[in-house]
Amino acid sequence: MQAAADDHFLVVLNEELQYSIWPYGRDIPLGWRAEGFQGPRADCLSHIERVWVDMRPLSVRQHVTATR
Repeated sequence: MQAAADDHFLVVLNEELQYSIWPYGRDIPLGWRAEGFQGPRADCLSHIERVWVDMRPLSVRQHVTATR
């Protein structure tokens, strides 16, 4: 069964490696890029839950690593 157009999303990623979802077919905002996964909202959110294991922004992770 095909998902309704308003229930199709892209998983997007920003420069800080933070994830979000964005409606399919709409221009992705500046600073974000398509991560490669798309589908119904629930599937996208499940994908993010599986892959986003460290929610700290990349700059924070780099700072913590550099100060150790």
